[in-house]
Amino acid sequence: MQISMRADYGLRAMIDLAQRAGHGPVLSAQIAARQQISEAYLDQLLTALRKAGLVRSVRGPSGGHTLAKAAEEITLTEIIGALEGTKSFVSCMINEETCQLGKNCAILHIWRQMEEASLAVLRATTLAQLAARQSLRQDAGMYYI
Repeated sequence: MQISMRADYGLRAMIDLAQRAGHGPVLSAQIAARQQISEAYLDQLLTALRKAGLVRSVRGPSGGHTLAKAAEEITLTEIIGALEGTKSFVSCMINEETCQLGKNCAILHIWRQMEEASLAVLRATTLAQLAARQSLRQDAGMYYI
């Protein structure tokens, strides 16, 4: 499974929202600046995440974006699925009929094992875990006197 920059940027935006959960809506411009993502592209990502039920958007002067459910309830599988759709390591895993070797392929089993292992990690990892990890990394870079 190849993760695109679309998924990477979307995950970064979701981590940003998770870190600010409970503090009201967050403006796209603020997320874009912190995550170094074009605001226009971020808006496309947030639209896909909103349609998937992961983000709630509020219009108006006190508007912005929030998580639609608790970060502990959102897995990486949901986020990447909302942004990427269904993908596989190789195209023949999606449609075995297109494979010239079909069931005689010696490596198809390996591709399936790799994909299942990757999906297991994504299913087991929540947005809250990533947000906590990100906060630790940010705090480690701070010096206090």
